[in-house]
Amino acid sequence: MSLQNQVMEEIKAAMKAKDSITLESLRAIKSALLLAQSEKGAGDEMPAADEIKLIQKLVKQRKDSAAIFMEQGREDLAEPELAQVAVIEKFLPAQLSVDEIEKVVIQIIKTTGASGMKDMGKVMGMVSKQLGGQADGKTISGIVRTKLT
Repeated sequence: MSLQNQVMEEIKAAMKAKDSITLESLRAIKSALLLAQSEKGAGDEMPAADEIKLIQKLVKQRKDSAAIFMEQGREDLAEPELAQVAVIEKFLPAQLSVDEIEKVVIQIIKTTGASGMKDMGKVMGMVSKQLGGQADGKTISGIVRTKLT
């Protein structure tokens, strides 16, 4: 089942359950998918990798918003954002632990012969490609940075 069909089924279930947070989250996914499909040059079906990137972007936006609200002492606004993150993350592949990400980073550093921060971009690209949405870019970046210094 494609992501769009899966989201539509979840929207129907959320409407029946009268779950406003879930419904709002799913509608955001649907909107982002439709927007991406209507872009010039886009085909009917999005590749799975692009769908994952789109979902990751939505999660990141909400986490960033929640962090800003928390800094400003507005927990009342941060809570719905974090609730939406939980709903949207269901559509992402299972996330790897920090230890698993470290193993991949170390392996790629060894195979590429990366020796310093000048190689960070090359290592980041290869790790991100290999993990394919199973890890957050910020987490990967932090691990690569510590391993290369």
